[in-house]
Amino acid sequence: MSLAQFRHWVFDMDGTLTIAVHDFAAIRRALDIPPEDDILHHLAVLPEDEASAKHAWLLEHERELALNARPAPGALELVRELRGRGCRLGILTRNAHELALVTLEAIGLGDCFAAEDVLGRGEAPPKPHPGGLLHLAQQWRVLPESMVMVGDYRFDLDCGRAAGTRTVLVNLPENPWPELVDWYARDCGELLALARL
Repeated sequence: MSLAQFRHWVFDMDGTLTIAVHDFAAIRRALDIPPEDDILHHLAVLPEDEASAKHAWLLEHERELALNARPAPGALELVRELRGRGCRLGILTRNAHELALVTLEAIGLGDCFAAEDVLGRGEAPPKPHPGGLLHLAQQWRVLPESMVMVGDYRFDLDCGRAAGTRTVLVNLPENPWPELVDWYARDCGELLALARL
């Protein structure tokens, strides 16, 4: 099956539709999280008052990034063409839902995604857990194998594999996880060319 035949597309956001700006090492230092720990998983096991304070700091830090977000090369053209074809489009991000909406507005794609199709860390378990993709499949009344998960990191690919979707890796100079990837494109412009074949 070619990419052009898929009508249900789910995108990671930061580093996929936007130019990556998160400095995760700096965030870990600011929140006193060990370098090897996943930020969201670390916060999830903290005492409630400490977790709440650190989540609040993270939200404000990410709000500034969201307001200044810039689209990744080719992202606007890719999303607008898919929307023009009548494809159903979703976002699955480890960011907060409200900030995902802010980011989409900042990069000029706010009108391309229904708010209920934008899932953040409060609406779905963080990737690589497949819950978000399975939720969208159910919401859209389609089988996961008829969906495409597009991302720039292993978590996106693992999530897609676990859910049973097809996977696309973008915005990396090479593909370090060939066993997890159905299609690879160096940027969203190249992905658009693949989606036209």
